[in-house]
Amino acid sequence: MKLYSNKYISHFTLLIILLTSVSCDDYLDEIPDNRVALDNLDKASQLLTNAYPVASYAFTDWMTDDVNFTRGTSLRTEYEQIYSWEEVTVDPNNQDTPVFYWYNAYESVAHANEVLVALETLPAKTEDELARKSAVESEALLTRAYAHFMLVNLFAKHYDAESAKSDMGIPYVEEPETVFLKTYTRNSVEEVYDKIERDMLKGIEQVNESLFENSGKYHFNRNAALAFASRFYLFKGDYVKCEEYSNKLLGSSATSFVRDFNSEEYRNASSSIDDYPRLYSSPDEKANLLLIRKISNFHRTFESYGPTEELYGDLFNNRPFTNTDQRENPAFVKGDNALFPVRYESLFERSSINSSFGLPYHIAIGFRGEEVLLNRAESYVLQGKFSLALADLQTLVKKRYLGRPDLDMETLRSFYGVPTSDSSLDRILLFLYVQLERRKEFIMQGIRWFELKRLTKVRDLIGINPQFFSTTVTHDLNIDGSATITLEEDDLRKVILLPASAVDVGGLKQNER
Repeated sequence: MKLYSNKYISHFTLLIILLTSVSCDDYLDEIPDNRVALDNLDKASQLLTNAYPVASYAFTDWMTDDVNFTRGTSLRTEYEQIYSWEEVTVDPNNQDTPVFYWYNAYESVAHANEVLVALETLPAKTEDELARKSAVESEALLTRAYAHFMLVNLFAKHYDAESAKSDMGIPYVEEPETVFLKTYTRNSVEEVYDKIERDMLKGIEQVNESLFENSGKYHFNRNAALAFASRFYLFKGDYVKCEEYSNKLLGSSATSFVRDFNSEEYRNASSSIDDYPRLYSSPDEKANLLLIRKISNFHRTFESYGPTEELYGDLFNNRPFTNTDQRENPAFVKGDNALFPVRYESLFERSSINSSFGLPYHIAIGFRGEEVLLNRAESYVLQGKFSLALADLQTLVKKRYLGRPDLDMETLRSFYGVPTSDSSLDRILLFLYVQLERRKEFIMQGIRWFELKRLTKVRDLIGINPQFFSTTVTHDLNIDGSATITLEEDDLRKVILLPASAVDVGGLKQNER
């Protein structure tokens, strides 16, 4: 089965033609496809630039409660299918789809695996060469782990210690493909997580960002690798390790990893739809830990779904202060009834210098300091470390709300209508507020879907009544809301279907419906 891009099939078609026209010995003297001959560390390092998925997973936002029926935008077939939690039946080359992400992520894995195999035979005699070889291996392991992490969280159930051993995951590919239509099996979710953890931890141990020169934010530098571990352990429900790796990044200066929307720089940029997204995604912004180029239409305001004006306003007005939430603006108008926060710089890659055709893309933030801060805050809540959780939330609040208000438990009790102090209730209030801030912080950046998958179990662990915190999603099918569709909390459609070719050709077992 081909797990990655179907463009590679042409290589094997060429192989068949060649075998019928030249001798076997002559043919075997040649490289059987157009892969780069990785005969030195520079080439191996350069190939790893292709090990970061250029496919965007932000399309998952169209499945969440952060969007609703949007009028006046271009709604392609695949957008409507995603919005309605249906199987996406369009061509695999259509960007912003699950199938496009699947093939692109496995193509990224293929590049990482090619490098890892090449490193086994590449000589390294000097200390500098040994250090560079170790650094290249680190990046290959981290990119391989990251691609599989995103795949398993898209195409499998969320990690649950009670069922991960039996829940179907995705194939964890650790070797380059050397045969046509190689077959794979689905590892369990537990097996996939174990392999991710192994690769990730070894990658963190060996990371050496000094070799990235001036492009460090576009590679798995140490800070990005630690942020990956923070997210990994949060998703796994290992809050002790989530705290540990979050601390390794944030240390005693967490505030330096949180962008300051109250700063003069951000306030000045907010009047420009060009300057603001450029500043937001800048490699010079310390909060940005990993930047990844994404081929996508997601950021285009004339396409797809967005937060309706009502939804957007309700979210940002839901705050324990009278102070304005600085994240609300600037925002683009999307269609006739929606808004879209200015976060992405709209970029375009022409197919040639004089061409008017090409690919739209943006620079996405793979990992950021604010996520790690909120990961740690949630881990503190789950471990009963309420004062530490409150301190992290205070760090965020000071840089998000006009006037830099103070946050304390009395403020939260008043906000949620709880009259008395009680440790069990404080835990619930802090959890609810962490999730409110996470939703605001990452709106329209591809995070909410994973929250909806993982938080039902966490909510139940804390003992929150579902009427106060629900992961059910309801979408309107028309502008007046007279027809709706609903995704229930335990809905099987929360696990995205595998691409049809992975099932029909590769024989992988499809997810249940």
